[in-house]
Amino acid sequence: MSFDLSVVIPLFNEDESLAELHSKLRDVTAKHGISAELIFVDDGSKDDSWEVLKRLKSSDADLKAVRFMRNYGKSAALNTGFSMASGAVVITMDADLQDSPDEIPELMKLIKEDGYDLVSGWKKKRFDPISKTLPTKLYNWATRKMSGIDLHDFNCGLKAYKLEVVQNIEVFGEMHRYIPVIAHREGYTEIGEKEVAHSPRKYGVTKFGYERFINGFLDLLTITFISRFGKKPMHLFGTLGTLMFLIGFFMFAFIGGSKLYYLYAEIPAKNIAEQSSFFIALTAMVVGTQLFLAGFLGELISRNAPHRNLYQVREKI
Repeated sequence: MSFDLSVVIPLFNEDESLAELHSKLRDVTAKHGISAELIFVDDGSKDDSWEVLKRLKSSDADLKAVRFMRNYGKSAALNTGFSMASGAVVITMDADLQDSPDEIPELMKLIKEDGYDLVSGWKKKRFDPISKTLPTKLYNWATRKMSGIDLHDFNCGLKAYKLEVVQNIEVFGEMHRYIPVIAHREGYTEIGEKEVAHSPRKYGVTKFGYERFINGFLDLLTITFISRFGKKPMHLFGTLGTLMFLIGFFMFAFIGGSKLYYLYAEIPAKNIAEQSSFFIALTAMVVGTQLFLAGFLGELISRNAPHRNLYQVREKI
């Protein structure tokens, strides 16, 4: 069966909100005549989330759910959900009821009628503490500058995609924050933004701690490197290695040439090994050679590395 929409919902310990979220989603899809499959990915919950999903499945044939053996993170959950999606439009949202299902029809319109490959939600008015909103603004600014993609909120969980986009990207590590950057790298340049409503958390507590801000910075560096050099590491390491080697080589040539000149002119001069510049030149040549070899090995690995799904699934319904 083909669907108009696939809704991918990663979750971790959200048993209190799932039934209400499911009801709201089905109200919206029924009201607008949207055929939709709901894909819940339980990222190793320790509460009754899986039991709730099984009860919902008994009354909703178009609900799919998968349960991980342990908590792998949001990126793993999204990547698995994307692999299960079959709707013409794919929408992701969080399970904590802070994303409104009422946004779905307009997000679908932007994809189907306005021709966007990806539309990211923008929670302009947020109900989060400043300890969360201030670092988020900083990372969004940094990501805009480094990626060249003009979005206000890269990390908003509410996003819409063409099906082919999610079929052609891989979300790994903690890269869910930078899915627009990954999609752009793969050639999907029609990326838009829509202001969406943000509701206060109704149940439970946030599952993200302060370590996500450090991880976010490291992930930004990673995605920037991968976007530019992921398929051609030799371009970076080879260039730096060649530059370092040439600097060391010319320094060594100058030192050696100077020594020969002094010997020829019978001018007293220090032994080459007694000069600090000799060791700087030698170090530069060694480092340059190592960087060049790192680029060469990186090319071999990137061209021959197998792609495997490392997420252990416990159960599917």
